[in-house]
Amino acid sequence: MADKKHKHGEMDITEQEKTFSGFMRMSTNIGIVAIAIVIFLAIFAR
Repeated sequence: MADKKHKHGEMDITEQEKTFSGFMRMSTNIGIVAIAIVIFLAIFAR
């Protein structure tokens, strides 16, 4: 195993790309919901 050399660009990264895409989608959705809650509270919490 130690005699194998790493070659840049040969690793399959489809799973990492899907995971990162899901993470970014969830983060964006949480951010939108948080902003909506803040706006709702600013309008109706008097």
